[in-house]
Amino acid sequence: MAKARTTAFFCRECGYESAKWMGQCPACREWNTFVEEPVGKKDAGGGSAKLRPAERAKPARLSEISVEEKDRTSTGYRELDRVLGGGIVAGSLILVGGDPGIGKSTLLLQVCRNLAAAGQKVLYISGEESLKQIKLRANRIGPAAGELLFLCETSLDNIQETILEVRPEVVIIDSIQTMYREEIASAPGSVSQVRESTNLLMQIAKGSGVTIFIVGHVTKEGVVAGPRVLEHMVDTVLYFEGDRHASYRILRGVKNRFGSTNEIGVFEMREQGLTEVENPSEFMLSGRPEGASGAVVACAMEGTRPILLEVQALVTQSNLGIPRRTAAGVDSNRVNLLIAVLEKRCHYEMGRYDAYVNIAGGMRMNEPALDLSVVLALVSSLKDKPADEKTIVFGEVGLSGEVRAVSMAEQRVHEAVKLGFSCCILPQLCLEKMNASVFDGRIRLVGVRNVREAIAAL
Repeated sequence: MAKARTTAFFCRECGYESAKWMGQCPACREWNTFVEEPVGKKDAGGGSAKLRPAERAKPARLSEISVEEKDRTSTGYRELDRVLGGGIVAGSLILVGGDPGIGKSTLLLQVCRNLAAAGQKVLYISGEESLKQIKLRANRIGPAAGELLFLCETSLDNIQETILEVRPEVVIIDSIQTMYREEIASAPGSVSQVRESTNLLMQIAKGSGVTIFIVGHVTKEGVVAGPRVLEHMVDTVLYFEGDRHASYRILRGVKNRFGSTNEIGVFEMREQGLTEVENPSEFMLSGRPEGASGAVVACAMEGTRPILLEVQALVTQSNLGIPRRTAAGVDSNRVNLLIAVLEKRCHYEMGRYDAYVNIAGGMRMNEPALDLSVVLALVSSLKDKPADEKTIVFGEVGLSGEVRAVSMAEQRVHEAVKLGFSCCILPQLCLEKMNASVFDGRIRLVGVRNVREAIAAL
């Protein structure tokens, strides 16, 4: 009789299982992603959650399914509701990732407080902190009312029984890397444990209609630790970004089955916890230098929200054979392309200078509408002539030096008017399609067709 296998190899990216180690995964084609994990015996149900017969879903016709706005529950934070697509959908599985200390547990604890105050029954399950530690954080962010229950547990089997007994409407799992199933022989946080634990939570959420938030730690590459199949199984993936030493935090959705993935939420970390930043443009432009060259205000779109940013550039004489090109917050390859456009189309000798480009505040943007602001910031620093502080710039730059149209130009101009800007340099095509009369002379619109016209206008 053949000997039963006690270990197997799993791909960290897609969860593919193999009896032997392979250099390249045949499923996702990634290299050196296989790790060895022990294989335990599954129960008769295949290790999946056993739901009671009354809880099993029944097939329904498409005409019988009703979708209404009231099916979503507000979290009490408009920024979070915007990222989720309008609120929490019952029975959804939401993964929240981020660096350690960024504020994931604090945000979810504040959401639990808001939901409990609105009449929801919430169960907060922590596998990393004791009840006393959670109590200390809760006292810091403010008093809680309503049915808000806490549990310190790492066994998914006990958690499943508790959920079926308590019947909460929202469950928080903090974090998935600390949970384990007794049927799986590997340690908590391994590929097998994370995959099976998420599978069990997904069946509980879909079978019982419970909304489950899962906290996931990230690796040094910035992705959630564990197999990539974890992100495929959940309904929504949110990433909490930002420098832990800075005050602001950005909540970004990278996957959302119930809404757009282009929206972001901006929060500020204070002593009492996280607070919403309802006007990110004003927050990002605070502390701007006066009379400094190389600083241009741009407007980027995150979903339907326009955000004004300060693009900074520093051009200095190079002492090296190959000049340095450094970009922070924007794509470095895009910056090299724009510098080549300035050399070829505008005849600036950029090859003799080092160039550094930065978006103030630590924001990261890859929208093509920032091209024109990067070009004008480089020219402003090269000539050491400051740009007008009340001028905003946006537009895409092509390889022939033309300024191409961008989407939602009217919304960008409205945001500039709201913050008191008096001049806007934008593509000529956007100006022709825009109804300029709605601004009633509150801002001067300057349409440009190429980079040379934009430099002259600035």
